Amino acid sequence: MADDTVKRAPAPAGRGDERSEAGAAEEEFSAAAPPDPESAGTGETNFADAEAPPAGAPREAEREQDDAAKFRELAMRKQAEFENYRKRMARENAQAAERGAARLAKELLPALDHLDHALQAAQADDEVVKGFALVREEIVKALGRVGIQPFSPKGEVFDPNEHEAMVQQPSEDAESGTVIEVYQQGYRINGTVLRPARVVVAA
Repeated sequence: MADDTVKRAPAPAGRGDERSEAGAAEEEFSAAAPPDPESAGTGETNFADAEAPPAGAPREAEREQDDAAKFRELAMRKQAEFENYRKRMARENAQAAERGAARLAKELLPALDHLDHALQAAQADDEVVKGFALVREEIVKALGRVGIQPFSPKGEVFDPNEHEAMVQQPSEDAESGTVIEVYQQGYRINGTVLRPARVVVAA
């Protein structure tokens, strides 16, 4: 009886050995550690190690610039406000001083008027006239030092803003509406009428 067992012929030694060596090489390569990125000659760049700028840095710089611009604008506005305040206070102080001088002058002017009348009535006595004249001159100078000046508009055209007409008289030597006599001098303080002059106007 023939032997039923079939004996396989051994595989050729060349191909089997090549496949075994190739498989061993693949297993050895897969088991090997990956190449070190930092090792020389790999040619790879590790982007994770690169230092990137903080994401909020540009916004922070813009915020600082905006704050600096706001502070400069605020400083300029405050400086302008202070300058306006200084000018306003200087103007108000000058006006207050002028009002005080005007009140004082109004109290003194009647006395000065009486002095003028006394001078007119005392022309016979030279010494008395000189004494009154000196007193009057000192008072007028004191008023002038605070901006108060007398004015006598004789011969000028009547101006209701500066003159107070006491009476109208016909006159052959003056045109109608001209001041022909001054009863009482007027006074100005820094160009503004403090007291109008009392006058006689040609009819």
